[in-house]
This record gives sequence, structure tokens and C-alpha cells, in this order.
Amino acid sequence: MKYLVLFLILLTSFGSVAQHPEKRERIKALKVAFITERLQLTETEAQKFWPIYNAFDESNHDYRKDFYERRKTTDVTTLSEQDAKVMLNNIIKSENERHQLKEKFMNDLLKILPAKKIIQLKIAEDEFNRKMFEQFKKRREGGKPDDDRP
Repeated sequence: MKYLVLFLILLTSFGSVAQHPEKRERIKALKVAFITERLQLTETEAQKFWPIYNAFDESNHDYRKDFYERRKTTDVTTLSEQDAKVMLNNIIKSENERHQLKEKFMNDLLKILPAKKIIQLKIAEDEFNRKMFEQFKKRREGGKPDDDRP
């Protein structure tokens, strides 16, 4: 329950989603509270879970950021066919690496959590992301966020 209160306080101070590290940290804190509450992690589980989760999340973020940076600096309309093939191969390689990262993450979690909680984690992440996106959309449209918060 204390996580829910912390979560609601943090959510009310949530601004627009951006690349700023302090905003990313605030969102991360919201996500931690949300996941902890949804999974009902024991203290022992939480102590083992969060280092694994944080390492995975950081690596996954690095992959997404790298892909975004490469895509942002590439004008696809002027690419030669050969350059496009190289870029496509790099995308495939990156996606395979992300898949291997996710597979390792799941296997590491299976050592400390029951499979049911891992499935609940995926559901909680999806729900958190969906609700954060809805809040972002409402703020961007100039409206007030709903009370139906993650």
C-alpha cells in the first residue's frame, strides 16, 4: 500500500515524457512501485529481482537508443541498395541480440521467481506502458490526466 501512495504522489508530479535523465528516473521510480505492487514481491524476491531487472532494462534501453540514433541520422530516401542491405543486416543482428538478452533475462528470473510471477511481470509492464502512454497523450492534448493511473 505504501508503494501505491508513493506511486500516486510521483505520478501527480509526472511531466511530459522526454529524454531528460531526471524525467527518466521519475518514470523508472513509478514503474518500480507499480511492478512491486502488482507482483507482490517478497523482500527476498525483490532483493534478487531488481538487480536482474535493472540490468536487463538498461541493456534494452541501450539497444533502443542505439537503433533510434542510427535511424535518426540516416536518410533512407538517399540510401543506396547496398547501404540499405547493410542497414537491414544490422537491424536483424540487433534484434537477434535483443532476443538473446530477453531469453537470458527470462532464464535468470526463473531461478528466483515462479513462472506465474514472470508472466504477471509482462502483463504489469504492458499495462504500465499503456497507461503511461495514455497519460502522455492526454497531457500533450492539453487535457488533465485521468484518475485511472498505472
